[in-house]
Amino acid sequence: MERGTTLFLKVTVVLIGLAVLALAIWGVPLFTKEAVAYFPANWVYPVVIVVYISAVPFYAALYQALKLLGHIDNNRAFSDLSVKALRVIKFCAVVISILYAASLPYLYLLAEYDDAPGLIAIGLVIAFASLVIAVFAAVLQKLLQQAIDIKSENDLTV
Repeated sequence: MERGTTLFLKVTVVLIGLAVLALAIWGVPLFTKEAVAYFPANWVYPVVIVVYISAVPFYAALYQALKLLGHIDNNRAFSDLSVKALRVIKFCAVVISILYAASLPYLYLLAEYDDAPGLIAIGLVIAFASLVIAVFAAVLQKLLQQAIDIKSENDLTV
């Protein structure tokens, strides 16, 4: 793969990380301040805590994506390191999905209080998207492991 393509993907991953960091620094506190003034605090704070806790696996997955792109750049795409990076990405996506699924009851309370069903949809979309990423990473992990096994068998027969 060309270095330009992986460079574009690396820049994109870094920009996504910076956008989420900016949202965590400025967006979530503004949302929390406004939401606590309108909703009961014991409904808002669990959702905010889930948002901040989910940042840890999110950034771990972004780091693993950067490592995976580095392996591709160094022609080590078909290695156990790539399989391990995909395994970590899959685990992080599952953790994020579980966290947001756990926050759905609080989102339901907020949506019922304000009569805004779109709030529940946001939580469902994040949980579902994370689950889709986990399944995609699992499929890629399995395919990559099979390719590595076939490659090692071919190396042994020569």
